[in-house]
Amino acid sequence: MVLALTVCGIVVALVVVGLFLFGLRRRLIQRSGGTFDCSLRWDVAEKPDTGGKGWSYGVARYNGDRIEWYRVFSYAVRPRRVLERAQIEVAGRRLPEGEEELALLSDAVVLACVHRGTRLELAMSEDALTGFLAWLEAAPPGQRVNVA
Repeated sequence: MVLALTVCGIVVALVVVGLFLFGLRRRLIQRSGGTFDCSLRWDVAEKPDTGGKGWSYGVARYNGDRIEWYRVFSYAVRPRRVLERAQIEVAGRRLPEGEEELALLSDAVVLACVHRGTRLELAMSEDALTGFLAWLEAAPPGQRVNVA
């Protein structure tokens, strides 16, 4: 009986510590500001799959001429993907279709992009999209900007 209570106590403590670390990591990512919720689908086909597969929920952060993208359900302190402003080419935008509506946040807009030859899709709110496009267009003089 004592052993069972001890094991249950340890399991509960580990769950609480794990949840605390998730929250602390998110807080550290957002500390410098310039963050927004952003789902990412990397290396997509020419005609995107609307089945909802391949999307990863994350948080993106502006950092100078780069966007750092972090997975939400991860303990990693480094970004999973880094997108450079000069290398991002916007190919179009659309609303989620089919089962994507269930896989993404309710007010998401999908932005098709190409980064260093890799096709990707970003899904974010309309407000975050406005900020993202403004950030892309605010490139320093002499840099090319590819916004469709």
